[in-house]
Amino acid sequence: MADDSVALDFNAEQKRYLEGFASGIAAARMTGGLAGGGAASGPPAEPTGPDAIHIKAQDRTIKDGSKLADQEKWKRAENPFEGHNRLIAEAATGKAPKPEDNFRWRYHGLFWLAPNKTHYMCRLRIPNGILHHWQFSGIADLADAHGSPYAHVTTRANLQVREIAPEHGQPFLDGLTDLGLTARGSGADNIRNVTGSPTAGIDAQEILDTRPLAKSWHTWILNDRSLYGLPRKFNVAFDGGGVMPVLEETNDIGFQAIQVLEGASVAPGVWMRLVLGGISGHKDLARDTGVVLKPEDCNAVADAILRVFIEHGDRTNRNKSRMKYVLDAWGFEKYLAAVEEKLGRKLDRVDPAHVAPRKITNRFAHVGVHKQVQEGLNWIGVVLPVGKMTTDQMRELAKISSECGDGQIRMTVWQNFIFSGVPDAKVAEVESRVAALGLTTAASSIRAGLVACTGMNGCKFAAADTKGDAMIIAAHVEQTVIALDVPVNVHVTGCHHSCAQHYIGDIGLIGAKVPVGEEGDTVPGYDIVVGGGFAENPKIGSEIWKAVKAEDAPSRVEALLKTYLALRSDKDESFQAFTARKGPDALRDAAEDQPALKAAA
Repeated sequence: MADDSVALDFNAEQKRYLEGFASGIAAARMTGGLAGGGAASGPPAEPTGPDAIHIKAQDRTIKDGSKLADQEKWKRAENPFEGHNRLIAEAATGKAPKPEDNFRWRYHGLFWLAPNKTHYMCRLRIPNGILHHWQFSGIADLADAHGSPYAHVTTRANLQVREIAPEHGQPFLDGLTDLGLTARGSGADNIRNVTGSPTAGIDAQEILDTRPLAKSWHTWILNDRSLYGLPRKFNVAFDGGGVMPVLEETNDIGFQAIQVLEGASVAPGVWMRLVLGGISGHKDLARDTGVVLKPEDCNAVADAILRVFIEHGDRTNRNKSRMKYVLDAWGFEKYLAAVEEKLGRKLDRVDPAHVAPRKITNRFAHVGVHKQVQEGLNWIGVVLPVGKMTTDQMRELAKISSECGDGQIRMTVWQNFIFSGVPDAKVAEVESRVAALGLTTAASSIRAGLVACTGMNGCKFAAADTKGDAMIIAAHVEQTVIALDVPVNVHVTGCHHSCAQHYIGDIGLIGAKVPVGEEGDTVPGYDIVVGGGFAENPKIGSEIWKAVKAEDAPSRVEALLKTYLALRSDKDESFQAFTARKGPDALRDAAEDQPALKAAA
C-alpha cells in the first residue's frame, strides 16, 4: 500500500496549471462565480464589494498575459481580514506562520521576523504621533506581558514592540484595542502610519495645526476596506509649516501648509500644497504638482490619488510597484488628469511665485527646551538612543508627562519624542527626572540628528548592525571631532528599503556586504553618501564610498566632519551647503587626506 505521507511531485507545467486553477477558484468565490448546485451560466460575475477594485486590477494584469507577484496571489487566495480567525487559531498553538500568512498578519500589524528572530514585531498606528500618557504606559505594560521589555520609536513617529511569541500576537492586539489604539494596516500593502507636524498646535511658526487632518485621514482609512491591499505600501504626511519638519517629501503624498499670496488664481490665505512621488530609497523625493487645495479637501483628493494607483500600479514586480513608477511612466499631468476624473472636477493650481517661501526649520527643535505659542508653556524633547527605551522608562516618562506637562507624548520622525505643555516652573524638574532615568534632554551635534533602522539584529534584509554601529559612530565623533558646533544628520540604514532614509542625511550609510579574502566571504559594512537634505533644502545625497567595513565607518565620518570644519566658509554654512559648494568628489578626496584615513590607507 502506498504511503499517504509521501508528497506528490509536480513538474513546472503542472505547477503553473494548479497555480492558475487555484487563483481562478479563489477569484470566483470572491465574486460569487461559484454558485451552489448546477452549472454556472453566462459570463463570470462582475466583482463586487470592497475588494472589487483590486480584483479587477489583478484580472487586467492576468488578461494582459502577466504573472501576478506572490503577494497578489496570496491576497486573492484569502483576504487577510477574512482569514483573521484562522490566523488566530493557528498562532494560539505557537505555530510560526507560513510566508503567505506572515504577509497576511502584517495587515493586522504583526511582522514575523524569521530567520533573524523567531517572534513577531508589532507596529502601531498613531496618527500625528501623539499618545496620551496612559496609552504610553499601557503599551509598556502590554510589551512586558506579551513581548520585549523595551520599545522603539520609528522614523514615522510610531512605536514598535518586539519579541512577541505567536500565541501572544492576538492578545497584544486586543490590548491595543483596550487602549483605544490599533495596528490595523500598519504593514504589507497598505497605507502606513499617518504623520503630521510633531509640534502641531503649540508651534508659534506653524501655518496650520495638522492634528485634525492626520486624525481625519487615519479614520478615513480605517473605515474603508477598499483602501487596503494596494499594489505596494503607501505613505501620507501633513506638514504644518512649523519649526520641526515631518519629512513629507519622502512620502507618496505630502500635504504642505502654505500661504498663498495676493494675485494668485485662488484666494489668498492658507492652502495645502500637493507633492507626490516621494520614495527616498529609490532616490526620489516628492515633487510639487502645482496643485493647491483647501485643508478640508485633503481626504477626498488623497482617496482619488490612491484609487488611480490601485487601478494602475504594477502588481507583477515588487521592485517597481510603488506609485512613483506610475508617475514615471505616465508623467504628473496624466496622473493628475486621472485624479480629476475620479473627483469629477478640476484641481486648483497656483504658480510657485504666488506662494510664500517655507520658513526655516530648526534641526534642534526635537531636543531640549523650546517655548510654545502658549505663554508660559514649553515643549521638551527627550533624546533616545536610536529610538530605544525600556518599558520601565516608558512608565516613568508617562508619569512625567502627566505630572509636569499636558499629559501628551508626541513622537517625532527623528526617533524620539517631546513632552508638551510643560510650565516654566516645571522645566527643571522634567530635565532632572529624565536624567534620573538615564536619558537626556540635551544632545550633541551628532546625536541630535542620529537615525538608525532596526538593522541585522531584527531584520532579514539588513546587511549591518545599524543601531549598534550608529552608537559607535556617535561616540567616536564626540571623542574625535570635539569642535563640531552645528547639527549634522547621520542616517544609518541596513538595506535598500531605506527605513532610516539615508539619502536625505548630511551623511548617509546603507548596509552592504563587504568582500574579504578570495573565498567569497563578506563582513558587514556600508556604502556612504553625502549632501542629502529635507524641508526647505530637499535633496538626494551622492555616493562617495562603496563597501566600507563597519569597523571603518566611524573614521570615515570623522574625516568628513573634520574636512567640513576646516574648509567651510563660515559657521553659517551647513554641511549640506558645504557639500554642494565643494562637490561630493572633492569632499571625498579632501577627507581621504585627513590623518584618520591616511593612517588606515
